[in-house]
Amino acid sequence: MTTTKKSVIIAGGGIGGLITALKLYRVGASVQVFESVQEIRELGVGINLLPHAVRVLTELGLADELEKTGIQTAELRYFSKFGQQIWQEPRGLASGYKWPQYSIHRGRLQMILYQAVKRELGEDAVITGHHLSSFDRYDDRVDVHFTDRKTGQKLGTYQADMLIAADGIHSVVRKSFYPNEGDPKFSGRILWRGLTESSTFLTGKTMIMSGYQDQKFVAYPICPKTLAEGRSLVNWIAELNINDGAPPRSDWNKKIDKQKFAPAFSNWKFDWLDIPTLIAETDDVYEFPMVDRDPLPQWSYGRVTLLGDAAHPMYPIGSNGASQAILDADALAKAIAEENDVISALRAYEEARLEPTASIVRSNRQNGPESVMQIVEERAPNGFENLNDVISQEELEDIANKYKKIAGFDKEQLNKINA
Repeated sequence: MTTTKKSVIIAGGGIGGLITALKLYRVGASVQVFESVQEIRELGVGINLLPHAVRVLTELGLADELEKTGIQTAELRYFSKFGQQIWQEPRGLASGYKWPQYSIHRGRLQMILYQAVKRELGEDAVITGHHLSSFDRYDDRVDVHFTDRKTGQKLGTYQADMLIAADGIHSVVRKSFYPNEGDPKFSGRILWRGLTESSTFLTGKTMIMSGYQDQKFVAYPICPKTLAEGRSLVNWIAELNINDGAPPRSDWNKKIDKQKFAPAFSNWKFDWLDIPTLIAETDDVYEFPMVDRDPLPQWSYGRVTLLGDAAHPMYPIGSNGASQAILDADALAKAIAEENDVISALRAYEEARLEPTASIVRSNRQNGPESVMQIVEERAPNGFENLNDVISQEELEDIANKYKKIAGFDKEQLNKINA
């Protein structure tokens, strides 16, 4: 076990960075988080937390706040572009996991974590308005240099035993290790995201996906308070293949006119969900390119390592983005607790997480569990009368179960933890 207290700088105050701070503090590290933005606010749309990630958050004492803030996902259903059901399965506790699956507002989750960090580590544990600009590695420390991202003003140099880069898909640290990597890989697909209060659909706690690879619609509720009032705050994502280049980085997360994509979904009015109306009733819609990066051969270089989207940005398929960053934090804390030497600990963390996350990146490029929708589209582009004539239940189950193993939430294996 660790015998000397390690000092840690975490670059990035997002979900991955904040959970890493909580986890490392619990194993005795002295932690300081630096965040580029001037103020951490409740921004964003919905995300999902899978049971293996919820296990980690539960161990941190956050179960009650998750329950108050998110919705326990009861089931997942896949449909064709005609609204014909392809796959249905219970999720989380309803499926027999020891931990729930949650659909939750990303900004509200970040604020839960931010408040927890300030509560446990102190009000000054997170320093905002500090953008990591560069760093220097030495045998006995890391010197980390910060600037004001808006003005370019130098804000000083801080020292620590290790630097954890949770600075996202455009990570400065990653670029310093891989200067010729270039921009993120664009899939050819664009995502448009919105939040809309509407009537409930299906169980009221259902996550749905409809369509296929080049045209898809995802929707799920994220607010328990709204649900208790008999309505649903729906997080939705419309996706299209545009057969064009990615928008410039300055346009990512840009508010756009719904007419850019809404006509493609004008006929998607199903018995269980009226998608054109859902889109029409949304005030603000934001555009994102669907991007990832190739898996890396190495994350850890001496006293510096990568975490979350800085290490393994992946397509938003299978509800894995935030969950895998949380698993990174858990593995990193375990390695630091078990290794006296910083360099050995960061190497052990990399060995635990590099290949599993690379497998998810590769699987998501092949649509992961959502590949069943693409299979049905290819085999029955005009719809079907009997699903079994198109794809067997065995094939459907095999695809779902294989992905759970790849993504680390096979029920039998996960439920053995802390048994």
